[in-house]
Amino acid sequence: DLLEIGEALLAGELSRVRPRWREDSTVCLVLASGGYPGTYRTGHPIRGLEEVRRLPEVMIFHAGTTRAPDGSFLTAGGRVLNIVARGRTLAQARQRAYAAASLIVFEQMHYRRDIGAEWTPTRA
Repeated sequence: DLLEIGEALLAGELSRVRPRWREDSTVCLVLASGGYPGTYRTGHPIRGLEEVRRLPEVMIFHAGTTRAPDGSFLTAGGRVLNIVARGRTLAQARQRAYAAASLIVFEQMHYRRDIGAEWTPTRA
């Protein structure tokens, strides 16, 4: 629990905390607005969020988003969404993150295609 670790750190009692680590892998993929990190436009509708929410071992963290009057989401920043995916292996986590990204659509969306690739074994 990250909160427990932070509180123990502030209290000078870090030795009392025993964090538990997972053996699986996690990948975070940032979906950004076109033009980021330079000039970019905002207010673009975001589609596909509901589909991604149904995927196993995938979470979406909003960063540069806002709500439209109808409750839908619009882009509101350069780093729009963070997709976090977990898997038994880095390759599986990476595959889940990119599969989720393929379901999200907003105007001029872009993201890196090499996240985790350096550490993911390739087949010969």
